[in-house]
Amino acid sequence: MALLSILRYPDPRLHNIASPVTAFDERLKKLVADMAETMYDAPGIGLAATQVDVHEQVIVIDVSEARDQLQVLINPEIIWSSDDRQVYEEGCLSVPGIYDGVERPSRVRVRSLDVEGYPREFDADGLLAVCVQHEMDHLKGKVFVEYLSLLKRNRIKTKLQKEERELKRDKPAMAAR
Repeated sequence: MALLSILRYPDPRLHNIASPVTAFDERLKKLVADMAETMYDAPGIGLAATQVDVHEQVIVIDVSEARDQLQVLINPEIIWSSDDRQVYEEGCLSVPGIYDGVERPSRVRVRSLDVEGYPREFDADGLLAVCVQHEMDHLKGKVFVEYLSLLKRNRIKTKLQKEERELKRDKPAMAAR
């Protein structure tokens, strides 16, 4: 297994639309294992392949307290969502340090395939419902900050671009030590 690099907003690759997975092979299993290791290391509760610059419909999620209930969603689709909605404070591994409220359906029914290609269907509510919808947005090329006002989005973009410039500027100095 290997840690993967997570793209940071506003990287344009985060807006690529993921393609359906068609081959359930060793490469896919390695991708899922690497994504899980990356998510747990970050630490996060969900990661879409788009965030690691692989534009295929693959998601890993673990919202358990013990971090021992990994769920793998391949080619996921929401087949039902509730009319009632909730606002959750969301964050994202691609938008580090930024959290804001996003309104979404409070319950969803999801159909997907597992890493072997077998179908599964489940109902989600609470944090799991939020996480599934958030990660599925990534597969459609959408980052959670796009639910926020243009003013907030621009402030976040400016802040993260400044941090990125400072990181790049500090790397040569740290390497020289």
